[in-house]
This record gives sequence, structure tokens and C-alpha cells, in this order.
Amino acid sequence: MASPRPLAGKRIVVTRARAQASSLVAALAELGAEVIELPTIETVPLESYEALDEALRNISRYQWLIVTSANTAKVLAERLVVLGLDGSIFAALGRVAIGSATARAMRERGIGVDLIPEQYVAESLVQALGEQVAGSRILLARASVARDVIPDELRRRGATVDIIDAYQTVIPAGAVDRMKQVFSDPSNPPDAVTFTSSSTVKNFFTLWHEAGFSGIPQGVAAISIGPITSETLREYSWEPTHEAKRHDVEGLVEAVVGRFAERDSGF
Repeated sequence: MASPRPLAGKRIVVTRARAQASSLVAALAELGAEVIELPTIETVPLESYEALDEALRNISRYQWLIVTSANTAKVLAERLVVLGLDGSIFAALGRVAIGSATARAMRERGIGVDLIPEQYVAESLVQALGEQVAGSRILLARASVARDVIPDELRRRGATVDIIDAYQTVIPAGAVDRMKQVFSDPSNPPDAVTFTSSSTVKNFFTLWHEAGFSGIPQGVAAISIGPITSETLREYSWEPTHEAKRHDVEGLVEAVVGRFAERDSGF
């Protein structure tokens, strides 16, 4: 019979922003893991919301809204309140959520959702939208630093895409010292590091090198939330041992459990 606490004795690093990590931390701890929080990313407000506010005031010019994260949905809802508007302004648009957590955040905030691509990759999004976007104008709300694959693919389909920043991310203060603490003893490294975005990977390695380390953490599994994050890990020569089949917290937890179930079985 499988253990009710399959991660007992395992030391798992969580790199997600502290403000967003609680559900992942709680799920891993409930399964017996010793969770080591090493946030490599922090979400902070923009210096100006002028562009986003302008887009929201003139939302009728758009046919589609694409929201790329739960945090983006939160910011959209906050700006609506500031502007004296509500989620009904999006009712005439096709509303696309990148992932189940984003969709949940959009619904909770009255924005609504019409479409969720099967995977958080440009190809899946473009396939889901098909030829519907040709000749349309799309509002893509996202973090201030993000890949341009999705807008590029949509433009190839004939859409006009306005990319509007909703927030920005930074490396948390004190993160270099925390990195040194976590990996200070090479004879007792963590069992795995979880990554929830390309930014968490990039910032991890920025901190890793600033802490004086080189290469990749030896004897440590990298576990990824999805294909884009996995590809970023490979750019740093760290092959993920497991990738979540569902690209959300629940899927990532399943991937962590799967990693150690296989290893403990001798595979």
C-alpha cells in the first residue's frame, strides 16, 4: 500500500514568490516533505498604470482579452475598482485564461472566462483560437518581462496584439544569502527544486552564480510546472527529471510525488 505521506523525509525547495507559494508549500508539507522556501521572484507594482488604465477605459476596441497569470487577473480587478468599472466591461470579448489557476482567479474577480488552452504553450493557445483571431485586436495583459512567443504567433495569424504590462517582478532582497544557506552543505543537498515559471529558473541561476556556485546543483532533481519552464531549465543545462502533466500547483505536486515514487521503486 502506498504511504499516505509519500514525501516523508524529502527536502523540497520552493522557488515561487512567497505571496503565491502558500498552496504549494501546504500541499508538499501535507505529504510529508520538509519544505524549504527559497523565493527567487517577487511581484511588485508598476511605477505607472497609465497604459493599462487607458486600455481598460477603451476596452471596446478589443475583441479578445488574454490573461497570463492569476496575479494579472488580480491587478485587472484592482484597476477596475480604481477606474469605477467592473468585470462586465469584458463581457463582449473572448476571454482567454492561460491555465486553470488563472481561470479561477478571473472567475473569482468577475472577469469571466471563455477559453482555456490545453497547455501553456504558444502552439496550444494559437491552436485553441484557430482562425478566429484574424483581423481582430487582442489585449494581452501580463508581467512586464515575458516571452514574445504568444504575441508573435498571434500576429502571424493576422491579429493586432497590444501587450500591456500589469505588474513587474524582481529578485527578493536577501535571496543570495538564502541561496547560500540552502546549498551550503554539498554533502546534504535538497532532494528537489520546484520551478513554476521561466522567471523562477532564470532568477535561480542569477542567485546561484551570485552566491559563488557554478554548474548546476549536483544530485538534486529539477521539477518543472510545464514545457516552457522545462525548456528554460535546459537552457541552463539542467534537465528536469519530471514535468507536470497539468500545468498548475496540483500538477506540480503530482510530478514531485511521481519523481520519488519512481526513485524509491528503483526506477
